[in-house]
Amino acid sequence: MSTEKTEKKRKFIIDVLYLVLILAIGYVLIRFALPLLMPFVIAFVIAYLLRRPIRFLSRVLHLPKSLVAVLMVLVTYGIIGLAVTLLGVRITATIGSLVDQIPSLYSQYLLPTLREISFWLEELLSGADPQVLTALEEMQTQLFSMLGQLVSSVSVWLTTWVSSTAVSVPGMFIRLLLMVISTFFFTIDYEKITQFVLNALHGHTREIVLQVKNYVVGTLFVCIWSYALIMFITFTELSIGLWIIGVERSTLIAALIAVFDILPVLGTGGIMIPWAILSLLGGELTRGLSLLVLYLIITVIRNIIEPKIVGKQIGLHPVLTLMSMYVGTNLFGVVGLFGLPILLSLLRYLNEKGTISLYPVPGKTPPAQESPGGPESSPSGKS
Repeated sequence: MSTEKTEKKRKFIIDVLYLVLILAIGYVLIRFALPLLMPFVIAFVIAYLLRRPIRFLSRVLHLPKSLVAVLMVLVTYGIIGLAVTLLGVRITATIGSLVDQIPSLYSQYLLPTLREISFWLEELLSGADPQVLTALEEMQTQLFSMLGQLVSSVSVWLTTWVSSTAVSVPGMFIRLLLMVISTFFFTIDYEKITQFVLNALHGHTREIVLQVKNYVVGTLFVCIWSYALIMFITFTELSIGLWIIGVERSTLIAALIAVFDILPVLGTGGIMIPWAILSLLGGELTRGLSLLVLYLIITVIRNIIEPKIVGKQIGLHPVLTLMSMYVGTNLFGVVGLFGLPILLSLLRYLNEKGTISLYPVPGKTPPAQESPGGPESSPSGKS
């Protein structure tokens, strides 16, 4: 009996160490190797998505598959390039306008408001000790100086960011060129490449790779559908809220904010908080407060429904889903937001299939308990 317990403990320790090793290798690959290989990864994903349309068009149009693949890649990148160009021009124009407006916003709205507050404090403390008034005036002068420096620093930072982005354009162009060229090769020889990789794997390893591939692809599309549903809910809330507030073109603005809401760094607050602050500084007190209340409502609802929707689709508890999304976002950004929940869901799936053994699955009797020992070795009336 002690030998069995020792063997179980040894197997558990080996499984845990094996899992830790796999996770460590995965972390290193995602953290360091993935950014370097990202152009090729994106190229392969695009080739994977285009493989069925290419087969269909080749069969319907009676054209060689390689010719259809080239045309499909050209059309795909043409659409993506047009969308990115229009969006980039719009974002650049918005940032440039914001940089130009920061000094005027400070001088026209923020500075007069601070002066009114200062005058109100002086009147309130007019009968106070002269030393207190002197200290208050010094604090006021330092505050105005700090705010001026802050505005100047923000303007310089935005200008530097735009300049650094412009400097990185050649490197981005090289990565883009590599991605486009790789997409052509992956799309034309997709079957040959995948078959070569599968032929290099044998036995149980090949079976595990196919299981992981099928599950991850299916789960990834489920996650995309889940976030599309969350985006639609956010869009609906924003449309109704902005319409009640009285914002013009509320539907279009709601659609743009809903897209930003998927991004973990920006989110809804990346647009609505600055919008509310500018409205308050501009004297639109009702609109500013209404935008803040709308942002709080959307954030609360998002934090409630996101773990439930995503967790239900990938088979994880909402708390575990929320934790994995938070940790994944802090470790890997957008990749971690999707990747870590999918990884945990994959481990659960492989464990339930018996491919790996991390924890006992409810309803399944571990093999060690099926050893000879008579009827008392398993609960009666249960399978």
